[in-house]
Amino acid sequence: MRRLPTILLLSVALLASGCRREERSYDTSRAESAAEVIVALAPISPGGSSPQTAANPKGQEYEHNAYAMSQGKRLFQWYNCSGCHGNGGGGSGPALIDDKWIYGSGIDNIVATIREGRPNGMPSFRGRIPDDQIWQIAAYVRSMGRFVPKDAAPSRNDGMQSRPAENRLPPLEPRPVGVPQ
Repeated sequence: MRRLPTILLLSVALLASGCRREERSYDTSRAESAAEVIVALAPISPGGSSPQTAANPKGQEYEHNAYAMSQGKRLFQWYNCSGCHGNGGGGSGPALIDDKWIYGSGIDNIVATIREGRPNGMPSFRGRIPDDQIWQIAAYVRSMGRFVPKDAAPSRNDGMQSRPAENRLPPLEPRPVGVPQ
């Protein structure tokens, strides 16, 4: 009878160790980000066939990681991306929450747009924003367009919650069972 809780506890620990939803990477190498030369091409072109898109496997690491998207959300506000993109709804920059993407909606395309800039408004952030932060912002932008899995999505802003977060509520005094409030 005592083996059942132990087996159950071990199986839960094994399942939890396989979860990559909250995996965090704290070490970023500047040389590694400067050496990256993969260029993502948008599948938009005149003529019969579209160009080949070079997909970077690094994108899936960020798109399936809730922590990376939450960091991207924070950086989106810190770097004032909302100043042009209006919290994703558009403004002087294009909307990010719809299905109309000029340069492609893939994470590689979004990273290339942030890193290299685009004509008529989008500045280049190469050398100004570290590469891992560009990938985090791109993952968050993809989440705004609902292109990422639902189980790996950034959390809502505190102002949008119906009540304060659990860690911000005042502590309750324990009361005996059966005593009315």
